[in-house]
Amino acid sequence: MKLTFKPYTLNLKHQFTLAKSSRSTTPVVLTKIEHDQYTGYGEASMPPYLGESHETVTHFLQKVNLKQFKDPFQLEKILDYVNSIAPGNPAAKASVDIALHDLIGKIMNRPWYQIWGLSKEKTPPTTYTIGIDNEEVIRKKVKEAEPYKILKIKLGRDNDRAIIETIRSITDKPIAVDINQGWKNRDMALDMIYWLKEQNTLFVEQPLPQKMTNDLTWLTSKSPLPIIADEGVQGISDVVKAKDVYHGINIKLMKCGGMRNAREMISIARALNMQVMLGCMTETSCAVSAAAHLAPAVDFADLDGNLLISNDPYKGVEVIKGKALPTEKPGIGIELIDKRFFS
Repeated sequence: MKLTFKPYTLNLKHQFTLAKSSRSTTPVVLTKIEHDQYTGYGEASMPPYLGESHETVTHFLQKVNLKQFKDPFQLEKILDYVNSIAPGNPAAKASVDIALHDLIGKIMNRPWYQIWGLSKEKTPPTTYTIGIDNEEVIRKKVKEAEPYKILKIKLGRDNDRAIIETIRSITDKPIAVDINQGWKNRDMALDMIYWLKEQNTLFVEQPLPQKMTNDLTWLTSKSPLPIIADEGVQGISDVVKAKDVYHGINIKLMKCGGMRNAREMISIARALNMQVMLGCMTETSCAVSAAAHLAPAVDFADLDGNLLISNDPYKGVEVIKGKALPTEKPGIGIELIDKRFFS
């Protein structure tokens, strides 16, 4: 097998503002694995808080020698080898994992949701993310989100109530809120959550900093809405520790290292009777399509990362009746539409 990769920068349609940061671009690295006449595609997306970059991902991928493997179906052996090269680097590892899954699916001539025995009919609606912004831009974003059944609202600054009131002046759609660790006081957080419940809110994501474990446990025990971990749960080893601290977890391929690890995290969370959300970073249709194959196994989906960018080199996952659904094409179900890549 032959691995190649290419750094790329995603341009966002709107400035993307969270509780602690704001950006208009996201660095990614696009990968390709070739075996016989088949080609699998993958991706690493590196938002700032992950600590990865074009430099760290390319440095890691330069160490990956897939030529030693003759059989791509040795999935566990190959991914264990990739994981052993260096600690950390989850997005870099995800880029290999996704490309390998895409390759295997193409060889089998089956999409991965079928290989896993999942039914697309069970896919939950995807949320559409609206970042922190002024009233005029928020109104514009809400109108752009018309096809989506649930809005995901970024909060965590001093204008949280004003943002929600602006949205509620336009639409009564259900919302989810993502605080990105922006609140610092558990009593204030609980008061806000009770108020948000009256605003038709479905769940609250990462309301307090992940290190405030005792306060998060207290908040979760008293909250009238599900509390979902994002920054507080990265990979497989974090799931058990999240029990009772949160009601559920947000799994992202870039945090956990790819499709194999994400599926294992779903299984562990279900065994612990925890709710599961499937999320994404700002990504191309490659990584979002890969995640979409797992969506029928979760409670909540937030698979809109590709919808927030203006220069997607792939075509894949489709939003149909508010659900982000994989195509029927084999593998992760994508098509490279910008031939400047991997020509």
